[in-house]
Amino acid sequence: MKKKQIAALAFIFFCTSFAWMILGMTTTLRTTQQDTKLSKSVSQLWGTIQKQNAPRLYRLIRSSVNTATPDTQANPGEGNKDVVAQPCLLDSSAVNVKLHLDQRQKGLLWYSTYQPTFEGTYLISNPGGETGEFCFEYRFPVKDGLYDSFQYIVDGQKITDLKLTTGVISKWFTLNPGEHKSITISYRTQGLDEWWYVFGDDVSQLHNFRLTMLTDFDKVDFLEESISPTQKERTENGWKLTWQYDDLISGVQIGVRMPQKLNPGPFVSRLSFFAPVSLFFFLFIMFIITSVKQIRLHSMNYFFIAASFFAYHLLLAYLADHINIHLAVAISSLVSIFLVISYMRLVIGLRFALLETGISQFVYLLLFSYAFFFEGYTGLTITVLSIVTLFVVMQTTAHFNWDAPPKEVGQQAI
Repeated sequence: MKKKQIAALAFIFFCTSFAWMILGMTTTLRTTQQDTKLSKSVSQLWGTIQKQNAPRLYRLIRSSVNTATPDTQANPGEGNKDVVAQPCLLDSSAVNVKLHLDQRQKGLLWYSTYQPTFEGTYLISNPGGETGEFCFEYRFPVKDGLYDSFQYIVDGQKITDLKLTTGVISKWFTLNPGEHKSITISYRTQGLDEWWYVFGDDVSQLHNFRLTMLTDFDKVDFLEESISPTQKERTENGWKLTWQYDDLISGVQIGVRMPQKLNPGPFVSRLSFFAPVSLFFFLFIMFIITSVKQIRLHSMNYFFIAASFFAYHLLLAYLADHINIHLAVAISSLVSIFLVISYMRLVIGLRFALLETGISQFVYLLLFSYAFFFEGYTGLTITVLSIVTLFVVMQTTAHFNWDAPPKEVGQQAI
């Protein structure tokens, strides 16, 4: 009889697993379709990844050599082979950035939108012995972005007659030998996911560079091919990060990723794909408990228990895009546990339903689900749960006679 029961359990398990695979793929497809549709909408409403380029400085020189100009907008002598714009180094850069996180949810996805406040003060000079013309070229992070409270200040005086061409402001200065100019650029804007400060397209050289970043969030992730800060200091709401260099030659940039909230769509998909593991543990424990207590459950009893497990994931899949994910997990698990306990109360009795069944389902349904909230520890949590389960089962069944005939449901005293 046990062989038939095990075969029936295996059939129920594989059928329920197949249903979970369909649910997982459906949720994944919904998430992908929503992301394709909504990410463009979020970008239009809130902005995209912000990459603030370091300003470029060029000196206009006369030359008989036909050298290509760096930028046709920055060079007024375009077309004149005797005029060349020669790249120069900024004397110093003092950049201050404040990042305010303002995450937003649309459908099954959270988007890490943020508001950066930028202020950069740059010092340029003419180290040569002759008066020269210099072009200070500033590029916006995104040429079609939104920049509020924009200011362009030269030596304390606000400049208003700026010419903007394809996201670039080019301003020419005539500097006497040894003369300095201080240029400050500031603005507020909106971005998505990442913020970068880009030194240049290739290996770049900087003098007297300092960038100070204030965040109002704790979790700061530094992107690949980016430099870690030279100083880190905790603040009341987040971090104060500093990058300071006297003379730097670098081919990498400064990049920060905003904290990513747990997205309901991918979370529910992962939970659905791993749900057979949870059900396997629960059915295994129930089979062991009923065998030890000499209680025989019919295959249809196991079928309804498996259906109640599936009801948890089905309800969660459609609750998650309407309410907080933790609340959705709590409601869905309570519904599933209520279904099983109320059913097993009628099948066997209230005590068995509350203790053996209820506790087992709480562990292998609710706690198993919460293991997926801890990124990087999910596998370890499930492994520990498996080992603990194995230990309890081995200790419980060490002296059990597996050949003893089970009692029919209703024969045992409850």
